Amino acid sequence: MSVDRSNRQRAESPMNDVDSVNASVGQVATDAGEIRKVKSKRLRRLLLFGGALTIAALAYIELNLRRPIGSGPAGPEVAAAAFREQWSSRQFKLLGIGDSVTAGLGAKSPAHSYFQRMLRNPEDEFAAMQGLCLSAVLPNIEAENLAVSGSTSPMHWDVVQRLEPHSAETFGIVVLTTGGNDLIHSYGRSPAREGAMYGATLEQAEPWIKNFAARLDRMLDQIDESFPGGCEMFLANIYDPTDGVGDAPSIFLPPWPDGLAIHARYNAIILDAAKRRPNVTLVPMYEAFLGHGSHCRQFWRETYDSSDPHYWYFSNIEDPNDRGYDAIRRLFLNAVVSRQSVFAQ
Repeated sequence: MSVDRSNRQRAESPMNDVDSVNASVGQVATDAGEIRKVKSKRLRRLLLFGGALTIAALAYIELNLRRPIGSGPAGPEVAAAAFREQWSSRQFKLLGIGDSVTAGLGAKSPAHSYFQRMLRNPEDEFAAMQGLCLSAVLPNIEAENLAVSGSTSPMHWDVVQRLEPHSAETFGIVVLTTGGNDLIHSYGRSPAREGAMYGATLEQAEPWIKNFAARLDRMLDQIDESFPGGCEMFLANIYDPTDGVGDAPSIFLPPWPDGLAIHARYNAIILDAAKRRPNVTLVPMYEAFLGHGSHCRQFWRETYDSSDPHYWYFSNIEDPNDRGYDAIRRLFLNAVVSRQSVFAQ
């Protein structure tokens, strides 16, 4: 009887099984929908997280690793009016002494070094700089560049000691970059020493700093004596590829905790030497290059140059690239123009 009753109940309620199946199907559909929602949320979160990581990675590359060099002119304007008339017809000599910056390492050709661009315009000179060179206003000028790539201030002193006296009819225009290799050599690969003090503590470097001050004084005095007819010297201070931050790893070198302090002492010595001599003019290479080193894209820094947020250094980090040399040429020319009246005497 129980089987018949059950069969009869199913027969009497034919929709029960259908309802049950529909309910099950509905539940499955509901569960599948919930699963899709969960998966969709997870996918959105993953996409948002992945997008955030991508943006962060691109921002890091842009602000820390990407160092575009830009194009076109670099550095300050040079007063064209100063080059419209001849300055003097007497005999002049443009003399270069120093390291690879004055030698021109990193320029796209010898004609694009700052030394040569001071003397005469290269064939592809910018239109605004045509005629803004020393040969245009000093027709009787000769040039000699004694700078050597990789040289240090003790080596520069050796060069200066070998200078032959110039004729009394010759007036000297001397450009000098020194001290930079004293600081950066030998990149932390060996224990710090004089002339290669990278990694030194300030205390350790103190005697070497004092020696540099005395050596620079001797160099400037000896150069002056080698020009009995008079000379003007243009002495550049030392730039900083870290833009004053001091984070040496940003230029792919080992950390140097006292690097900025020692660098500042060298630049103070250069400034003091220029201040104490009426015929020595400081060329502010350090200040001009701030914002064009390893942090050139970091817009929040005081050194950021919104008009030219580009890298002015060569691939070896310690020398300028072609645009950097354009800027240095302009700095030296402006310094020479500031002493223009002396040349006419």
